[in-house]
Amino acid sequence: MNLDHPTPAQIPQLRLLWKEAFGDTDAFLDHFYGTAFSPDRCLCAMIDGEVAAMAYWFDCGEYAYIYAVATAKKHRGQGISHALMAQIHQILTRRGYAGCILVPGEESLRTFYRGMGYENCGGVQEFDAEAGDPLPLRKLQTEEYATLRRKYLPEGGVAQEGVNLDFLSCWAEFYEAPNALLAAVWEEGKLLVLDLLGDTAQAPGIVAALGAKTGWFRAPGEKPFAMHRPLNGNTPPKYFAFCF
Repeated sequence: MNLDHPTPAQIPQLRLLWKEAFGDTDAFLDHFYGTAFSPDRCLCAMIDGEVAAMAYWFDCGEYAYIYAVATAKKHRGQGISHALMAQIHQILTRRGYAGCILVPGEESLRTFYRGMGYENCGGVQEFDAEAGDPLPLRKLQTEEYATLRRKYLPEGGVAQEGVNLDFLSCWAEFYEAPNALLAAVWEEGKLLVLDLLGDTAQAPGIVAALGAKTGWFRAPGEKPFAMHRPLNGNTPPKYFAFCF
């Protein structure tokens, strides 16, 4: 097994593994590989010339956000993901990151990642809201949203900017409401607010303003969401919102 950053020739294999593991569409992958992908922020395990496993990360200041960790079905149960993650931890430590963050795709994976030194961090609350009296919303461009989000982000929260927001803006829209800031997407006809900062009591008015009857929201809270592993001695973040 060889662990290394991918070459351009390996991108088709990476795409196939992504679709096998996560089921995303070609359109989504076109956005990802055209906007967010960098070989320098990806590591793959090669066996007999094939991509057997992969993982990616975003830069989030002192943190690296690791996502899309996947092993091909025919190579699972061989310890490849452990080896891959161990190598990524070494790379990120050398690059000076204080810690790394990930969001398990399933609750059962929390035990798996605890075995690699991760612990829960960055709690959230997730709730549904029905439409109320509509609020005035102001649509924001990515740069303005990033600037405002720094002001709304709770102390100890992770700022996910740059490439992170460029990628998110391919499928989300950013708004400012009275005393609140949000990133919203429509998925299969349902309104999902991936990040609501500020006054959560504004949720019913936001639902109405966006033309929905109900909406789902994520905001800072106590429910376990992200997991953190220290690399160069930092403390866990208190809020992390966007998982890809």
